[in-house]
Amino acid sequence: MEFTWSDILVLLLSIVIGIWHLITKHWILNNAFGLAFSLNAVEMVSLNNVKAGFILLGGLFIYDIFWVFGTDVMVTVAKSLEAPIKLMFPMDLLEKGIFAGNFSMLGLGDIVIPGIFIALLCRFDQREFPRRFKLYFHLCFVAYIIGLVVTVMALHMYNAAQPALLYLVPACLGLPCGVALIKGDLPALL
Repeated sequence: MEFTWSDILVLLLSIVIGIWHLITKHWILNNAFGLAFSLNAVEMVSLNNVKAGFILLGGLFIYDIFWVFGTDVMVTVAKSLEAPIKLMFPMDLLEKGIFAGNFSMLGLGDIVIPGIFIALLCRFDQREFPRRFKLYFHLCFVAYIIGLVVTVMALHMYNAAQPALLYLVPACLGLPCGVALIKGDLPALL
């Protein structure tokens, strides 16, 4: 195996960043690692069909609601584990800048699982409608963003942990299915 100077430079930079994260546990580094893990997971995992996506999202919808509202396990684990398993959003960013210490969190599963479904819809668009605008992919992506906004609003309104999939799953399934029903594409989608 041959390495170039750029490979060695990137390796050294990665080691420095990794050690910096282990020492400081800074939220910006945590988020960078979390996003990298999420992107890799969405790239590496794929579903066979949209029905499988519905089943996966539906099951995790119930799972997320139970473990956040029914027990304190999910919140305890998210707060106590100091690993890049979540994205951290500083609530006091305006007052303390990058040294903020009060965070709201979004689990990587709330990014990866809908991301896998969104990627599935992208492949569906390419397979079923190769010359057309990627309608269902874009609809689901916009629905995901809307679901995130609603999640953050609920977080602030109730000032308590919220199961993000409670808001993300209906958005990611509802909007594409509603449009598919109107356009007559629902049999092809399912």
